[in-house]
Amino acid sequence: MSNQQFDVIVIGAGPGGYIAAIRAAQLGFKVACIDEWKNSKGGPAPGGTCTNVGCIPSKALLQSSEHYDHASHHFAEHGIGVQGLSLDIAKMIGRKDTVVKQNNDGILFLFKKNKVTFFHGRGAFTKAADGGYEIDVTGDKPATLVGKHIIIATGSNARALPGAPFDEKQILSNDGALAIGEVPKKLGVIGSGVIGLEMGSVWRRLGAEVTILEALPTFLAAVDEQVAKEAQKVLTKQGLKLQLGVKISEVKAGKKGVTVSYADAAGAEQKLEVDKLIISIGRTANTNGLNAEAVGLKLDERGAIVVDDDCKTNLSNVWAIGDVVRGPMLAHKAEEEGVAVAERIAGQHGHVNFNTIPWVIYTSPEIAWVGKTEQALKAEGRPYKAGSFPFIANGRARALGDTTGFVKFIADEKTDEILGVHIIGPMASELISEAVVAMEFKASAEDIARICHAHPSLSEATKEAALAVDKRTLNF
Repeated sequence: MSNQQFDVIVIGAGPGGYIAAIRAAQLGFKVACIDEWKNSKGGPAPGGTCTNVGCIPSKALLQSSEHYDHASHHFAEHGIGVQGLSLDIAKMIGRKDTVVKQNNDGILFLFKKNKVTFFHGRGAFTKAADGGYEIDVTGDKPATLVGKHIIIATGSNARALPGAPFDEKQILSNDGALAIGEVPKKLGVIGSGVIGLEMGSVWRRLGAEVTILEALPTFLAAVDEQVAKEAQKVLTKQGLKLQLGVKISEVKAGKKGVTVSYADAAGAEQKLEVDKLIISIGRTANTNGLNAEAVGLKLDERGAIVVDDDCKTNLSNVWAIGDVVRGPMLAHKAEEEGVAVAERIAGQHGHVNFNTIPWVIYTSPEIAWVGKTEQALKAEGRPYKAGSFPFIANGRARALGDTTGFVKFIADEKTDEILGVHIIGPMASELISEAVVAMEFKASAEDIARICHAHPSLSEATKEAALAVDKRTLNF
C-alpha cells in the first residue's frame, strides 16, 4: 500500500495546530492533522492542552466556583436569600468534562467541514522523502504519510519540580488540579503564575485553605507594577495566602498528604502541610517522540524547536508554531502563528505582531494587559504619560456590584501613541480587545477618549482612562 500524500501535514491539534490545518485547507491545500489525545473512552480529543486540561476546563471550573462564591457571600446584598446551599463536586467536574467534549467534537466537525483528514495517533518523522517528509502515525490505526510541508504544533508539558514528580493524586499538574474529587481542607500551590492563581482561586472559593509559594520576590513580575500591587492586595483579602521569595528544599508525599519544606523570604526554615499540592512553575516544549533527530531538526538548549521570525525551522518546508517554539505560551499566539504559516505556505504574507498579543489571568477580578508596562518603559528610558480610572466610579460596575480595580493607559509623551493598556477588574478579558485593536491601528490615547462608548457600560472606564492620560476624566 502506497503512502498517503498531502500538501500539508500538521502534527498536533491544539489551538495552533487545528487552526493551521483549517486555514491551509481553506487556501486549497490537501491537509492532514495528527493528534493522539484521547478522551475517557479512548476516542479522539483534539484541542490540545488548552481544550483538554488548560484554558477551557479551567474557565468552566472558575465559572462554577464563582457562582458558588456569589451564592455563598454576595446574593444577600441583591435581596436574594439562599437556604440549604450545597456543593456537588462530581457534578461540577462532570459539567467541566461536558464543556471539554463539546469543544473536542466541535474541532472534529470543523475538520470534516473543511475537508481536513484527521489521524488519531502520534506523529513522528521517519525520513526526508521524495516530495517532502515521511511521517509515521502510531495508534489504533497506524499509517504512513508524506507531506510537502510539515507544521509542528506539539505544544508543551507541565514542568515538574525536581524531586517531586507528578502523581496526579497528591502532587498535581494542571491536569490533576482540574480533576480533584473533593474540596481539600488545605491546598498548596507552588508558583503564582496564571495557572497557580486560577487553580488556587477555584479551590479557595469552594472552601479550601490555599497557600501559594512563589520563588520570585515580587508578585506577578511580568504585570504592570500598579496592577500587580492591586491584585496582591485583593487576592490576599479574599483569602489566598501568598508567600513570596521562598526557596523550596523538599517536597514529600505521605499517606496523610504532602509536606513542603522551604525557606521563607527572611531565610527562616518553614514547613507547609497540605492535603494536595499543585505545582505550576511553567511549561516545557513538547518534542517527545517527534523523532527530530531522524531528519536533523534543530532544537535549542531548552528542547524547543528553533525557528526564525516566520516560524521556519532549519529544514526546508518544515515549520513550527505555538508552545513548542519561542515566544509566550498562549493559545491565541499559537492560533495567530498557525494562520500566518498556512498563509506563508500559500505565498501570502502572514503576520503576527508580538507587541499586541493580549494576556489574561482569569481570577476575580480578572487581570488583562497588552503592550508595555510602566516599569519596562522606565527601564528603556522612553518618555511616557499614564492615566487610570477606577471601576468604583463606573456606573455599570456599581450596578454589577463589582467595583474592584481600574483601567490604566500608557501613551508616548510626545506622540500620544498608546504603548500599553492594563486592566484589573470585571470582564477585563473582554475589555482588553479594544486596546488591542487601538494599538494595531497605532491609535493615540485621545482617539479612544473621543470615541463614544455606550452608557452604562464597563467600557466607559476604558474611555475615562484614556481621558486620564490628558488629566481630564469626566467622572472621577
